[in-house]
Amino acid sequence: GPYAPSARGGGGVPVASLAGDNRMVYIEDWDTFYAEAEKLYLDHPAHTRYSLKYRHTDGKVLLKVTNDRVCLQYQTDQQQDLKRIEKLNNIFITRMCGRDPEADAAEGAEGSASKGDKPVSSEEPGSKKRRGKR
Repeated sequence: GPYAPSARGGGGVPVASLAGDNRMVYIEDWDTFYAEAEKLYLDHPAHTRYSLKYRHTDGKVLLKVTNDRVCLQYQTDQQQDLKRIEKLNNIFITRMCGRDPEADAAEGAEGSASKGDKPVSSEEPGSKKRRGKR
């Protein structure tokens, strides 16, 4: 195909020119992938998709972030990358729900102390319904 042989064995850059409209970029460094994926989403939130796929045959996780013009891909077979992937997944889900993950993190840190000690319940105390045999 139009890709360098290294693209099949763990990343690499496509041989095709990146100047065209349809760009597919394989990124080997996690920090670069994370920053570029977040930037791509922030630039085009309505058109950006995020997918995660696990390939059992070779034990690799593949991540893809695309807006149909730029396609960023990252793959790993390292266990320690799962925490990073989970963090990115949570950020994308939070953003796609229309919330700011940085604001949620700050709210979560101070919100746990200000919410009160008692859990909120819709039922009055002592009004539990009995189930089963009496």
